[in-house]
Amino acid sequence: MRGPMRGPAGEAVVPDGGPRVVAAPPGYREWAGSLLAAGHRFAGLSVAPGGDAVRAWFAAPGAGGEVEIVTAPVVDGAAPALVDLVPAADWDEREAHDLHGIRFTGHEPLRPLVDHDAPLAAWTVPVHGEDAYQVAVGPIHAGVIESGHFRFHLVGDRILHLDARLFYKHRGLERAAEGRSPQEALAYVARACAACAVASPVAYALAVEQLTGLVSTPQLARPRTVLLELERVWNHLNDVAAVCAGVGLAAGNTRFSALTDRMRRLNAGLAGHRFLFGAVRIGRSDLALDAGGARALREELAQVRAAASASWRDLVFNPSFAARLTDVGVVTADDARRLGTVGPAARAAGLADDVRTRSPHLAYEGFEPVRPDLAGGDVRARFEQRALELWQSFDLLDRLLDGPLVPAEAEPSSGPPGPAGSSGPPAVPAVAVGQVESPRGATSCLVESDGGRVTRLRLRTGSFANWPSVAFAAAGTLLPDFPLVNKSFELCYACADR
Repeated sequence: MRGPMRGPAGEAVVPDGGPRVVAAPPGYREWAGSLLAAGHRFAGLSVAPGGDAVRAWFAAPGAGGEVEIVTAPVVDGAAPALVDLVPAADWDEREAHDLHGIRFTGHEPLRPLVDHDAPLAAWTVPVHGEDAYQVAVGPIHAGVIESGHFRFHLVGDRILHLDARLFYKHRGLERAAEGRSPQEALAYVARACAACAVASPVAYALAVEQLTGLVSTPQLARPRTVLLELERVWNHLNDVAAVCAGVGLAAGNTRFSALTDRMRRLNAGLAGHRFLFGAVRIGRSDLALDAGGARALREELAQVRAAASASWRDLVFNPSFAARLTDVGVVTADDARRLGTVGPAARAAGLADDVRTRSPHLAYEGFEPVRPDLAGGDVRARFEQRALELWQSFDLLDRLLDGPLVPAEAEPSSGPPGPAGSSGPPAVPAVAVGQVESPRGATSCLVESDGGRVTRLRLRTGSFANWPSVAFAAAGTLLPDFPLVNKSFELCYACADR
């Protein structure tokens, strides 16, 4: 996931056979279109330091973890839009406009996303017609959740369109990290979201290690993968509980909430924090567990799995519960592909995309994503997807914990040297992207550096990628079913508030 250095004649030198940073004026859109046609997936968009260029990132479909970064200059405050080629770029371009003042030519109307001073008509999509009306929900909610405003356009109880407004507690973490050392900037990434307290830092660490000429070893990949899968397990248990709450099934919600808390206590015993904050380091792992501790952890996980399996059977054999989930909030495979849906929501729609299949620096050898038998893209499919991934994660953890965990460090890269004839160290990029599969899907972190300081940081989480899919899934459903649709995605608000 590196970009190239430039040799003395301007040729691209791609370390470790990784991806390239392509300066593509005026062919920015053409290059992006060719990558999309070749099967690459849009992975994010950022503004270069100084605001004089924009960078779009595309993940290759192969197993090597390659990311291609295409750069276009900002001329007179504007850059070409990609949203017509890849609708998944919509929020990225709108956010870049609000935070950096860049106009995206061809993105019309460029509605505000982070700018909450904009009048209602500027950020909502007008809906007209006989008996159409609006219902405003939030930003303050009855539950213990972050702030989010949902403006529903309806006829009767049927949702015609949903405008979602987040970013109410936008903290400016990315901007605050700029000018700091990579180690100092890690704290800003780690605190972006409690539900992604492992996934986001690992993505950041992988990018920084590329920038500093380090590569993960199998000894380092193993504890990182353990942490990622522990995070996935507690999140999926929590998501199952949330769907139960969405239909008012208190027994299911209580059971899976208790299992979620049990996993968080397990996390605290292993790494000192229920949400695994502070467990990820750059270039190393401090996680230590002797053989007896690993055996005890496997036994505890087996007990959680058995309890989850028994509770799951009670849910799937409850016909009234299953009936509430079927054909609600549908996102088809074509919809998911167009919207850039990621993670369990995409796999529940039939897309077999999972960053774990292309994570050479993590311990996912031979990994294959799972999908439900009926990947219909409705609430039921997303619900069943969580269970399938739970059992898969339990299997992965059982394999990864077959021995002690010891502190480990990354090693210097064995990539190509610097300019021709040079005997110096391997070439390292000035910009890099790290990618991991978070509980909600592909999380990408782009880092730019001047050698000692972070000059640009952009964290694009699975939740950020999937919020537009929630709004899409809501259209056509009944207003009382929206909490169920929303909980079937169970996205992080904090990932937008970063």
